[in-house]
Amino acid sequence: MTAIDRKQAMDVLKAFGKAFNKGDADGILAQVTDDFEWRMHEGPDAPEGAVIKGLEATRKALAERAEAIETMHFSETEVLFGDDHIIGRFRATGCYTSGEEIDVLGIDIYSFRDDKISVKDSYWKAIR
Repeated sequence: MTAIDRKQAMDVLKAFGKAFNKGDADGILAQVTDDFEWRMHEGPDAPEGAVIKGLEATRKALAERAEAIETMHFSETEVLFGDDHIIGRFRATGCYTSGEEIDVLGIDIYSFRDDKISVKDSYWKAIR
């Protein structure tokens, strides 16, 4: 793999993050590859959780997420660059439609191809 262009990657991540905070599916999908893979922080399949593949599946997952999560905001972000991946640390706050509050720390490990995000591998702290 080749090294990631940091400026280009930051431009993509900023647009991606803004779209996520607004719940803008089209804005999110504009920043990812056609074969984008989203490895969710939870799901039924051990050990990966749920793995979403492709634009239409991602759009569907975002719609399902919008039905389950009333509000979500990402803040306290930090971006760390590797040679062929990027780690984004964040705090996610919000509320599920059930009324349960969300307040977690997490990381996303991003892979890029053709100046777009090809993989978003998500991890959240489990609070019990």
